[in-house]
Amino acid sequence: MSLIVVGTMAFDAIETPFGKSDRIIGGAATYISWSASNFTRPIHQVSVVGGDFPESELNALQERGVQIDGVQIKKDEKSFFWSGRYHLDMNTRDTLDTQLNVLADFDPVLPESYKNAEFLMLGNLVPAVQLKVISQLQQKPKLTVMDTMNFWMDTALDDLKKVIQQVDVLMVNDSEARQLSGEYSLVKAARAIMNMGPTYLVIKKGEHGALLFHGNQVFFAPALPLEEVFDPTGAGDTFAGGFIGYIAQTKDISFDNMKNGIIVGSAMASFCVEKFGTERLKEISKADIDARIKEFVQLVNFDINLI
Repeated sequence: MSLIVVGTMAFDAIETPFGKSDRIIGGAATYISWSASNFTRPIHQVSVVGGDFPESELNALQERGVQIDGVQIKKDEKSFFWSGRYHLDMNTRDTLDTQLNVLADFDPVLPESYKNAEFLMLGNLVPAVQLKVISQLQQKPKLTVMDTMNFWMDTALDDLKKVIQQVDVLMVNDSEARQLSGEYSLVKAARAIMNMGPTYLVIKKGEHGALLFHGNQVFFAPALPLEEVFDPTGAGDTFAGGFIGYIAQTKDISFDNMKNGIIVGSAMASFCVEKFGTERLKEISKADIDARIKEFVQLVNFDINLI
């Protein structure tokens, strides 16, 4: 049940109404792997970092079953850096600084041991890089999941559409779904996007939950109401990691099992926001995850007698 995770490993500096961090470890692939490693191992990481990326962080990932043969380390360069400030609603943010550094010319090379992976998670990244990874696989994975964002819709739409044609599950938020499809109704947007290639579409709605579309079927998972939310950075990536990790663990790619994956992903994302960066994800146990998933079940479970 090998899983490839493609994405950034980076430094973030974050400011929210409830606190501020210095340079902390972030990046889509980092969050995805910390989340997914609770459910499946090994994870084959594909990324690039500079010489400034802490060796201790790489070791911590390896201890979680994350193989880093596909992580390029450019010792004389700096890692990708992003800085942002969140507004009070925590759903909107301003980018203060972006430094591509090693990411500017990232050319992924898959080790031979990666090329027959059963599951592929394409974290938010340049679509051209995602395409290069797909082209190096020796066989089509059992399931390919892709996360993307509006920036690539603005700057690399042609390449983005090429990737979308080759994936099974696409993950976007509600505004990105509307932008990509040109439709306001999320039901119409989902239909238009699935016509582009994906069999499944996940529309993330932040604190308002997530929608899963497949054909004419729709499933909704709420977000768990939390007393404290410190940092939403990485929540979407953590959601993706929980989803793909659970699917890889069960090896069941049916719509019914993907509904379970959505709940697992939502539970993992609810942990992520409780502290800055990956700190909370490093603390949680299986018992914590099981208890949190039960909270989700109770949140939506009800009986009704129809008259």
